[in-house]
Amino acid sequence: MMKKKSISASKASLIFFLCQMISALDVPLDSKLLEELSQPPTITQQSPKDYIVDPRENIVIQCEAKGKPPPSFSWTRNGTHFDIDKDAQVTMKPNSGTLVVNIMNGVKAEAYEGVYQCTARNERGAAISNNIVIRPSRSPLWTKEKLEPNHVREGDSLVLNCRPPVGLPPPIIFWMDNAFQRLPQSERVSQGLNGDLYFSNVQPEDTREDYICYARFNHTQTIQQKQPISVKVFSMDSLNDTIAANLSDTDIYGAKPVTERPPVLLTPTGSTSNKVELRGNVLLLECIAAGLPTPVIRWIKEGGELPANRTFFENFKKTLKIIDVSEADSGNYKCIARNILGSTHHVISVTVKASPYWITAPRNLVLSPGEDGTLICRANGNPKPSISWLTNGVPIAIAPEDPSRKVDGDTIIFSAVQERSSAVYQCNASNEYGYLLANAFVNVLAEPPRILTPANKLYQVIADSPALIDCAYFGSPKPEIEWFKGVKGSILRGNEYVFHDNGTLEIPVAQKDSTGTYTCVARNKLGKTQNEVQLEVKDPTMIIKQPEYKVIQRSAQASFECVIKHDPTLLPTVIWLKDNNELPDDERFLVGKDNLTIMNVTDKDDGTYTCIVNTTLDSVSASAVLTVVAAPPTPAIIYARPNPPLDLELTGQLERSIELSWVPGEENNSPITNFVIEYEDGLHEPGVWHYQTEVPGSQTTVQLKLSPYVNYSFRVIAVNEIGRSQPSEPSEQYLTKSANPDENPSNVQGIGSEPDNLVITWESLKGFQSNGPGLQYKVSWRQKDVDDEWTSVVVANVSKYIVSGTPTFVPYEIKVQALNDLGYAPEPSEVIGHSGEDLPMVAPGNVQVHVINSTLAKVHWDPVPLKSVRGHLQGYKVYYWKVQSLSRRSKRHVEKKILTFRGNKTFGMLPGLEPYSSYKLNVRVVNGKGEGPASPDKMFKTPEGVPSSPSFLKITNPTLDSLTLEWGSPTHPNGVLTSYILKFQPINNTHELGPLVEIRIPANESSLILKNLNYSTRYKFYFNAQTSVGSGSQITEEAVTIMDEAMASRQVDIATQGWFIGLMCAVALLILILLIVCFIRRNKGGKYPVKEKEDAHADPEIQPMKEDDGTFGEYSDAEDHKPLKKGSRTPSDRTVKKEDSDDSLVDYGEGVNGQFNEDGSFIGQYSGKKEKEPAEGNESSEAPSPVNAMNSFV
Repeated sequence: MMKKKSISASKASLIFFLCQMISALDVPLDSKLLEELSQPPTITQQSPKDYIVDPRENIVIQCEAKGKPPPSFSWTRNGTHFDIDKDAQVTMKPNSGTLVVNIMNGVKAEAYEGVYQCTARNERGAAISNNIVIRPSRSPLWTKEKLEPNHVREGDSLVLNCRPPVGLPPPIIFWMDNAFQRLPQSERVSQGLNGDLYFSNVQPEDTREDYICYARFNHTQTIQQKQPISVKVFSMDSLNDTIAANLSDTDIYGAKPVTERPPVLLTPTGSTSNKVELRGNVLLLECIAAGLPTPVIRWIKEGGELPANRTFFENFKKTLKIIDVSEADSGNYKCIARNILGSTHHVISVTVKASPYWITAPRNLVLSPGEDGTLICRANGNPKPSISWLTNGVPIAIAPEDPSRKVDGDTIIFSAVQERSSAVYQCNASNEYGYLLANAFVNVLAEPPRILTPANKLYQVIADSPALIDCAYFGSPKPEIEWFKGVKGSILRGNEYVFHDNGTLEIPVAQKDSTGTYTCVARNKLGKTQNEVQLEVKDPTMIIKQPEYKVIQRSAQASFECVIKHDPTLLPTVIWLKDNNELPDDERFLVGKDNLTIMNVTDKDDGTYTCIVNTTLDSVSASAVLTVVAAPPTPAIIYARPNPPLDLELTGQLERSIELSWVPGEENNSPITNFVIEYEDGLHEPGVWHYQTEVPGSQTTVQLKLSPYVNYSFRVIAVNEIGRSQPSEPSEQYLTKSANPDENPSNVQGIGSEPDNLVITWESLKGFQSNGPGLQYKVSWRQKDVDDEWTSVVVANVSKYIVSGTPTFVPYEIKVQALNDLGYAPEPSEVIGHSGEDLPMVAPGNVQVHVINSTLAKVHWDPVPLKSVRGHLQGYKVYYWKVQSLSRRSKRHVEKKILTFRGNKTFGMLPGLEPYSSYKLNVRVVNGKGEGPASPDKMFKTPEGVPSSPSFLKITNPTLDSLTLEWGSPTHPNGVLTSYILKFQPINNTHELGPLVEIRIPANESSLILKNLNYSTRYKFYFNAQTSVGSGSQITEEAVTIMDEAMASRQVDIATQGWFIGLMCAVALLILILLIVCFIRRNKGGKYPVKEKEDAHADPEIQPMKEDDGTFGEYSDAEDHKPLKKGSRTPSDRTVKKEDSDDSLVDYGEGVNGQFNEDGSFIGQYSGKKEKEPAEGNESSEAPSPVNAMNSFV
């Protein structure tokens, strides 16, 4: 047994428990309990602190909060109250604080720049959002400037300045040419972090007039272009020719040749610089050097090592990148540029500062009146942040005083709180690099105990295993929990029980005597409540006869036993597995009740067989191995695979064909059916053999087709019914001549991987398909219906080429042609591809929901314009989720479900909805890139349905004429319960049902006492619940009223009397003698006297006449042993006339409805003649015993 904790620990656990309980996002509560508990506001959703908006779209500033009662919302703008009602362009969403600014009517987004803050308030306090800075994104045009051509001498360094316009957020810079091809970059030519293009040394091939800097503003999806920059590189030879043409013969001329130079840093300048970065950000340090040969950059950290796993080198090692930096990354970083002529270096002093970050954020505090508590707000940063407190959005220094509150730096101490102490506190931690703001409420509640575990809940466990019995509770102050067993049991104590803080009672080792009723009592100073639950301990399931290891010969029979013992109240299921998989679908496997039999065993039946027994509470298994062995061998002809062919010879060598011949090997008693010819390409894939062809077994020569530029070797394999021979020895090699490629690459595709590119892929030709050395591919493309000319590039033997700078998702015509050193392949066919997709821009509109029934709804939407899809339309996704169940026992559900509708469908069905519930849904369009924005949430409700069956039906307290029924409400009401329907009827010993009685019971009842029942009678009960829609599924039970004690005693007394036993023996002896006499007379033949008597008093109505054979139905020997034919003396209505028989079965007991034993003997009591009684009579449901029959004569 766990010891009780101290008072302070108890309070701490109460705070933690209640904080979880009132947070609907963490622990869903019973809806009724949620409605009764007050809660200060909590901000659940808000826009980011630095909120950059698209100036072309409406501005949406989010602010969502929860609380009880629901909070109201207000806003400030630039520190003053923002009166939304006075601005026609601004609206607030219903039941929300989210603002929507309509800028579609010509209003500029810049007019709404500023700092916004949201306040959510109810009677328990006020929570505030962060300061949300609204700024519209900007993508300004490049300023016009006159760019002079750059004339550079070969080997000199060069910097092409980009100087992009200042945008918000900053643009992404890249350099391209007029053909929208990215300019190639290398260790010699690269782009700096500032966007400039650096040349460590220029070469003649750098001459061009279309160096263009592009700035891409992602927020507005725009790209701005700078005017092209011209670069002309003068080589030394051309420069000398120019000088010579302009000087006389007597002049001394000649430019200096290209000279190598040691490294000089182009950026950063000087020998040292400083860099400040914030904790958690990415640190980027850059060094770009000029020199010839091109310098190589190396990075070190003075006095330390570069951090492992967080350090990356980019831009040909010119950029050092360290992710997720911390204060420990501060220090001096040195970049060293080196070539064969020397080196230079630069030291960057890095200081890592930190905006505030949480050490301990304040957490919601729930207290009861008179309790103590603390709010702690601890943050760190560089420099150290300052901590300030607010209450309900007002600085605590000027807020209304609260005698229970004391501020001590980063801690607020509460002592002896009262309900008026409830409030929302804000902690602000700030330094020069930023701030943190956290809301935490203090909620003072006084609530009597409540037990949330359902009453009379049934727990079932297996003996000798742990039993956990729940008692989920709620109360403020935290209730004390006690457990009792039995109706009048004492409090549970001792080491055999474990009492958990959440109220759960644990019995570590449950025994059969642990079965019973357990009562959980919760009490605090405001009240007391209790709840009863039931525990049943079942016997464990055991395999008392396990399968055993077996060795079986082929074609014999194998059998495994699996005899089990289990609790009689549990229903076991037995499953057989082979090698941990299902048994083969084979009729040879016969599964019996206690065994598995395998008929006609084969080698594939070899393995491990497992018997698994499952019940609802436990599972056991046992395994055995089956080994299949061969029957004793009988002498037989030995058949084997053929020997390999011999003496391979190549003749008739041509450029594209050759003849191969061979000598077959030994057949080994099985004729050769065919030969398989394989080849090896020693030039492209040495050691790898490929299938060439095959010929019939009667053929020993074959003409083989060859490909150009392949070094062939051949081998032959013989095949018979037993298998394949070993390969023959390889033939001599034969190298074919080179030729143009015969074919082009296959599976050519064009699919963009980014919105601004086109990735062209193809399946490369195999080695022997190249037909010659120098295999390459000519890749050509043009925008469909836009470009007239093809753009082409020749690439090496690869299978992919990326075209950059393409418009988003436009069609392209593509072709890929193979070529080698001897020429081109035939003209390739064209395929259509598309440049890269981007996310859809528009959400489906006009979303409508039509509720078909309680579990099915149909959703409609308008298709989005195809241009806004910006990709291949794959379909639409419908996100829907249950918001709330409308029945009183409902719980909140937040799980979202997704249905995908392929193609351009505009409607879909939503199956599997829960009746009487509130749902929300939205629709999104999907392309190959992903999902577009969601449509506004659409709410709909499902109507009521029929309820599930009652959770249980118990029948207790049987008496002579009454039974007590108890039941639990349905787990899924699916609506408002209107009533319960109880039907019952008696059952006799032959399982015949009596009259059905129906009772309607109010929905708020949970028990009923049925009176005026028959004693010692079995009744069957049918019980179900109803809503306004109809009746739900029913639950059935059976019960028996008890027998009258006096009558039972009397019966026992008579049955044990000696005279009664003697009388029964005499009657049995007399019957035996009569049977013997009848048997003797029957064997003697002749007619019975009774037959003579009937002949003298013949009655034509009862004498069956047989005119065909002249007989008149005498009681002859031949007929004595035959039963009376059915219907021979009975009218067609199957009744017996009174004048025909005074001794018919109708006059006994129930008449034709009289009772019979299982062997057909009549057991009805003799009661004289009477009319047939209706089936609704209250006769006993049990068959009368011989004692009862005797009593009828007394």
